[in-house]
Amino acid sequence: MSREKTPEKRQRILAAALKVFAQRGFFNAKVSEVAREAQVADGTIYLYFKNKDDLLINLFEDRMEFLIRRLHEEMEREGGSALGRIRRMILAHLRIAEEWPDLAEFITVELRQSAKFVKEYENPKFMEYLKVLRDLIEEGQRDGSVRADLDARAVARAMFGALDEQLLALTLTGRARAQEVPRAAEQLGDLFCAGIQPR
Repeated sequence: MSREKTPEKRQRILAAALKVFAQRGFFNAKVSEVAREAQVADGTIYLYFKNKDDLLINLFEDRMEFLIRRLHEEMEREGGSALGRIRRMILAHLRIAEEWPDLAEFITVELRQSAKFVKEYENPKFMEYLKVLRDLIEEGQRDGSVRADLDARAVARAMFGALDEQLLALTLTGRARAQEVPRAAEQLGDLFCAGIQPR
């Protein structure tokens, strides 16, 4: 097989890594298994990534970029109030379990298996994801629909923590059925919107 580096081949390797990490677990997965799934030679992986941890980080950045683009599209589609778009964002996040179960498994379970990722990676894409939510909260504070006394950064992190835990539950229990995701999103939306609206 050709050892020439191409964007298409890199994406094929990333897609294969997502599938293998989700199915085998990051700790148990071997680079050779990713290569086999991507239909490339083992050595080809190392043309693009230094090691398995580097592959994990690049996969995370690539998929987070995709999710951030998707969130912006969802926000534009929703329009309307900041609270309405917060609800839309909650639904979009939980739908990951339904629409991309391998991706849900990867971001809620497998990332935690890499000590290097958890301890050393600065995680700029995660901060960018949080900023989408923080910007919505600050917008609500400006238009009066969200309490002005709240720390938007802290609220954004608290919301993400709840979303991450709910996504994990949907992923591990296999409850990402069509009716479960909207119900969970509605309940979380009610909880948060009631808490951040002016009293």
